[in-house]
Amino acid sequence: MKPLSKLLSEYLDMRRKLGFKAERETWLLRKFVAFLRCQRSMLVTTEHALAWAKQPVGAHPMWWGQRLSVVRVFAKHLNLLDPRHEVPPSDLLPRIKRRTTPTIYSPDEIARLLQSVRQLRAPRTSDLAFRRATYETFFGLLATTGMRVGEAVRLDCDDIDWANALVIVRDSKFGKSREVVLHETVMRALRRYTKQRDSVHPRPRSPAFFVSLVGTRLIYNNVHRTFARLLRFAGIKRSKARLHDLRHTFIVQTIVRWHRQRVDVDAHIPSLSTYVGHRCPSSTYWYLSATPELMTLVARKLQRALGALP
Repeated sequence: MKPLSKLLSEYLDMRRKLGFKAERETWLLRKFVAFLRCQRSMLVTTEHALAWAKQPVGAHPMWWGQRLSVVRVFAKHLNLLDPRHEVPPSDLLPRIKRRTTPTIYSPDEIARLLQSVRQLRAPRTSDLAFRRATYETFFGLLATTGMRVGEAVRLDCDDIDWANALVIVRDSKFGKSREVVLHETVMRALRRYTKQRDSVHPRPRSPAFFVSLVGTRLIYNNVHRTFARLLRFAGIKRSKARLHDLRHTFIVQTIVRWHRQRVDVDAHIPSLSTYVGHRCPSSTYWYLSATPELMTLVARKLQRALGALP
């Protein structure tokens, strides 16, 4: 009988070959397999799956349900290989995924967020400038392009097309690749960071564009933790603020700007959808949140259409 760790590696490899990034699955299922190891169990059981899913104590039941749903898919795979693995029933925990209300950051908040990198610390004083430059450039790129966090983490040096002022996002969500055109100010920031990175790491240990203090690719979870720290430094107090909300902000602010310019928004949505890497325009519309500014602009547009405004 193969160890669960081996079976998990094969399962995740299969998922990736089918086009799934499996980032959250990898993180959660490794924890689940470690939990089973502590229980000295070589089989998935409903009892163990439920006990693991209902962690941490006090978390929202929806989160427990999402944890269990990840285990259920893995258990179905294992059950095909060995019927002794139990598949937990689907109705044990609620697993309805509710859309989290996004935080739309103001330009001032984004500026404060990027300035707050000056409060980051490093093990050695000589590392401070580079660590701060890494995260200022990383979060600045997300804010100005709406790129996904994982896309920026996976960027390699060869993915920057300096001649044409764009970055190439390779094999992102649903296996799609795309080119993201950059403003000249963003290109200047990337050049500054490149010069500093190459000075600190003249012999790179990784092909990654954004690297850690030791020259390796940034770790996804560490990026999120650093963002949460910067929010505190910047005094941005939002109960459910997330790094992904920079993507929401970019899309919403783009729409707001188009409304102000009286651009035909519906005609331009497909271009925005392509730029941010959505499968179809409907996915981009999903991001639009009822911000007061956006709703005011839409109301004025409607009034003009009805002849109530010039």
